Amino acid sequence: MNELHKLHETRQRIWSELRNLSDSVAAEDREFSGEEESFWQKGNADLEAVDARIAVLIDAEKWTADVEAAMARFGAPEAPASTPEPTVEDELRALGRGEVRTVVVPAERRDLTKGTATAGGNTVPTSFFGQVWEHMIENSAILSAGATVLNTASGENLEIPVTTAHSSGALITEGSTLTESDPAFAKRTLGAYKYGLSIQVSSELVADTGFDLLGYLARQSGRAVGNALGTDLITGNASSKPSGIVQTATTGVTGATTGASGAFTADELIDLYYSVIAPYRASTSCAWIMRDATLARVRKLKGSDNNYLWQPGLSVGAPDLLLGKPVYTDPNVAAVATSAKSVIFGDISAYHVRIAGGVRFERSDDFAFQNDLVTFRAIVRADGILADQTGAVKVYVGAAS
Repeated sequence: MNELHKLHETRQRIWSELRNLSDSVAAEDREFSGEEESFWQKGNADLEAVDARIAVLIDAEKWTADVEAAMARFGAPEAPASTPEPTVEDELRALGRGEVRTVVVPAERRDLTKGTATAGGNTVPTSFFGQVWEHMIENSAILSAGATVLNTASGENLEIPVTTAHSSGALITEGSTLTESDPAFAKRTLGAYKYGLSIQVSSELVADTGFDLLGYLARQSGRAVGNALGTDLITGNASSKPSGIVQTATTGVTGATTGASGAFTADELIDLYYSVIAPYRASTSCAWIMRDATLARVRKLKGSDNNYLWQPGLSVGAPDLLLGKPVYTDPNVAAVATSAKSVIFGDISAYHVRIAGGVRFERSDDFAFQNDLVTFRAIVRADGILADQTGAVKVYVGAAS
């Protein structure tokens, strides 16, 4: 039995212990004792630690597969006829040797980040150097939850026509005039805001670890740029930045209990679930997004049937479920608080992310020439907006104080 399966079994065991504790306390109709509360908190911390280790191992397995695939390509025989067009991998290797200065990594649409069919779809294998884009996705809940990604070659304004209201029919008596009911249309405009960073390393490090260095920088750059972009895709106010999903999502449920510091009940999450109409709920991109601390609260909740609303993923890499829909965590979603929009639910594909020109990964030997440093930088131009604002995505708002 490999470590991944052992960790998955450990995860299920921890959750069973926490569930048994919660059931026991509920059956006795009392609050957690101090010792029980400590056990609960430690159990949740252990779950998070196991999840983190599982993520590391999955990444490591994928990393190994990518490296092996890349190394295998080194031994491929040369084409006897014409010289093939250089691939992104070829160009990035040349970048590492200092032969070129700029490489554009084409963007790809991904519905998830860990690559399991049970999590919503299979991940297409990526090249070793495609990790800049891959790690952007891994660090943005919106992208990994299935947002619609639009790739364009340039960054001029992109207009998306959308329906804001539908026609409605009515009962008409014989001989009466038919009631006019026209659909309403609007346009959503996506620009291209720039996100980026630079990294400097010594020329000695480049010379000694050239091949692996680019993979490391790709991961670091993708993570940093993805976090910067991901923040605005959640909470951006559309003022010289993207319009975050929270900005234009409609309120599905407002907490009814004042003095609860914005906390929700199981019934209120169920109400939020059904505030999104069935066609959106049926989408394969329908999901929950919240921060980790909020998810910790969700794990304690039971429905009227006395079953937990939250269920752990049943296989390695599978997402946890809340009322049958996958749960993604993002630290940029508001914490539970009065009047805070702390839970997002709906068809995440209704949120459109525009990537202009792919991800640029560039090198300069001249910028810090006096210090003998090589400078790398990663840049992406992007924007985001909730294209369907008729109720595809709803939020829970904590009760006012």
